[in-house]
Amino acid sequence: MVWLQSVIARYDTTIWIRVIGTILTTFAGFMLRPFLAFYLYERMDGNLLVAAMVTSLQPLTSMIAGLYSGGMADRYGRKPMMVAALAIEAISMAGYIWAESLYAFAALTILNGIGSSLFWPAASAQVTDVVPEEKRSEVFALLHTALNLGAAAGPLIGVTLYKINPAIVFGICSAALFTYGLLIVWKVPETLPRELRERGGQAQADKPKAPKLRLREHTTLLWMTLAAVPVSLLYSQVEIILPQHLRTRFDDFLTVFATLITINGLLVVCCQIVIAKFAERFPAHRVILLAYLLLACVGIGYGWAPTFFLLVVAEAIFTLGEMLYGPQIQKAISVMAPEAYRGRYFSIFGANWGITGTIGPSLGAVSFRSIGGAYWFSLLAVLLLVAGLFQYRLVKRAMSQPQPAPLDGAKPPIAAS
Repeated sequence: MVWLQSVIARYDTTIWIRVIGTILTTFAGFMLRPFLAFYLYERMDGNLLVAAMVTSLQPLTSMIAGLYSGGMADRYGRKPMMVAALAIEAISMAGYIWAESLYAFAALTILNGIGSSLFWPAASAQVTDVVPEEKRSEVFALLHTALNLGAAAGPLIGVTLYKINPAIVFGICSAALFTYGLLIVWKVPETLPRELRERGGQAQADKPKAPKLRLREHTTLLWMTLAAVPVSLLYSQVEIILPQHLRTRFDDFLTVFATLITINGLLVVCCQIVIAKFAERFPAHRVILLAYLLLACVGIGYGWAPTFFLLVVAEAIFTLGEMLYGPQIQKAISVMAPEAYRGRYFSIFGANWGITGTIGPSLGAVSFRSIGGAYWFSLLAVLLLVAGLFQYRLVKRAMSQPQPAPLDGAKPPIAAS
């Protein structure tokens, strides 16, 4: 009991509300997430390309709205943006219950993208507001663990309810988002300093302008972003193309798919910290190359695995690959980025996810229809293998070269302690 009290006292109440809300919403979200694309596919009379295009609207809208959401959180406050975002997402989830037309599905998907883009910048800034710098990494790890707890528990329950009636899953997801919003209204104070709210973010405008970034002088970053596209492209195929491919090989393909996602979530919860610490012993470029090789094996496994057991093996390899790749590639970006450009470096590199999230489902649908799932995932494996060799050289260069000097003669800002 004393141990539990000490753990609770270690973090602000705001953080524990975030943990509870994250488990609640990701549990509900992963009840639905594996089947949303398939649900759209059924409602679009089996037109996979149209379903893929509608699915692509969410990351596209989120990417565009995300350009403004961070500034809005700095101007209007964290709490209003988070509550508004959860309300928007709750409405969109509830709307799917009654949606019938293509335009209704498209509008609700766009609405969901806007909601998700408003929430995360404000939520991340809130952690920075209330958590001392020395504890931030463990808090983000705690939130990531909470997310994967929901991911591990949700899919198998979701597939059971989805088979009974998809409306039940949409209703639970909407209710979870609405409940999380109420918890924030009730228990979470505004963390943006009052003077910044009163001045409407004027304090941000008074800061010196950041030096201009000329992309032609940062070609290593651009090539690293391009080499990362096959990784994010593989992710984009998992939600809409993989279920369709499994449908051609397994009778109860939804249960198979849900089980794979559950295994992924459980492995991340149990192994992420251990794997990340172990990988720190080795050069980043070697770890990243290994991650690409593992993900290439996953492409072959997804495409050709004849049994459920081999699919589980492929999913375990996928989980290991992503646990190696994510921390190390972000470490490489942080090391190579000049201090004045760190935010923009991560923003530019992160664009590979928005791009593939937008075009990936449609590209996958056309490829699946043209050459079949096995050959399409095999082609992704080849792309991953080639990109991994390029990324190996790029990361090795990025980690060994001296940090670039600021451009335009500008002095990089002093990092806050």
